[in-house]
Amino acid sequence: MSGGAQLQLAGHESANIMYKNFFGLRENPFNVSPDPRYLFFTEQVEETLSSLTYGIQTRKGIITLTGEVGTGKTTLVNRLLDWLHERPTKTAFLFNSRMNSAQLFDFVLAEFDIPCESRSKSQQLMKLNQWLLERFRAGETAVLILDEAQNLTFPVLEEIRLLTNLETSSEKLLQIVLSGQPELEEKLNLPQLRQLRQRVMIRCKTAPLTKEQTHNYILERLKIAGATPGQQPIFSPVAMDTVHLYSLGIPRVVNLLCEHSLINAYVEQQRPIQPKIVEDVAREFRLDEVEPTASPESLRTSAELYNSEAFIQNLGEALSRFRINPPAPVSGRGRK
Repeated sequence: MSGGAQLQLAGHESANIMYKNFFGLRENPFNVSPDPRYLFFTEQVEETLSSLTYGIQTRKGIITLTGEVGTGKTTLVNRLLDWLHERPTKTAFLFNSRMNSAQLFDFVLAEFDIPCESRSKSQQLMKLNQWLLERFRAGETAVLILDEAQNLTFPVLEEIRLLTNLETSSEKLLQIVLSGQPELEEKLNLPQLRQLRQRVMIRCKTAPLTKEQTHNYILERLKIAGATPGQQPIFSPVAMDTVHLYSLGIPRVVNLLCEHSLINAYVEQQRPIQPKIVEDVAREFRLDEVEPTASPESLRTSAELYNSEAFIQNLGEALSRFRINPPAPVSGRGRK
């Protein structure tokens, strides 16, 4: 790291410390990391978390969790993991969805800490099935959570469907949670994935905050971070209205606006924070020009798109085989 970068980083950390002192906070209330302590319970969040826990407890098999970017899916998953770790469960959390079928089994076995020296898919499946049966007999539940599931390819999604075949006569041995953006629902609606779609027993969603919820969200995070109730407010009500206007209720964008508004307000020694501070931050991040959500048209996927990707992949594999085993030259014919 260069000296200039070190000074810049030190200056930013110093500003963070100073603004927390200025506003009477113990910690950063709008950190972008998905800290489950800061999960804000709206009615929909409570319903979603209840559906997730119910689906796992009753061994429903496959559950989907979908929502727009930044609406708190990962925070919800972390809260779910905290809940699972307090119970007799084994969990595997895969956050890298850019993988092929072979890598899927490698990751699953590694996450569940199942030893298997063989790279044979049949051997890996046998090991996994044996391990799941042992967990079932011990009264434990095995849960596989895949984040960013909208990026999973057709072959991997098909393998996930086949994993639900690991079952007893009455119970699914492996509970699977697919968490992803709205594109995941669009992908599951394609005819090629109708078998997987029919096995999704529970569908959960996250949603943007309303204006009233945005106010409560900001106040709740400030309270958790150490803000003292009854003292001079940190954000004026109009400033919180402005946060909702530019964020469209997306919690991640609310955090972004509030974090930088706190720093800028400290620099200007302004409390409570007024709308202009928030508007300046929104312009800095171009939120006055670009909406933080995708349009419905951009979410539409088609079988042709995925088929073309499969074609390109197959073409690449064919060319690789061609390079490894090129055809023998035909004698008696040369270039003119």
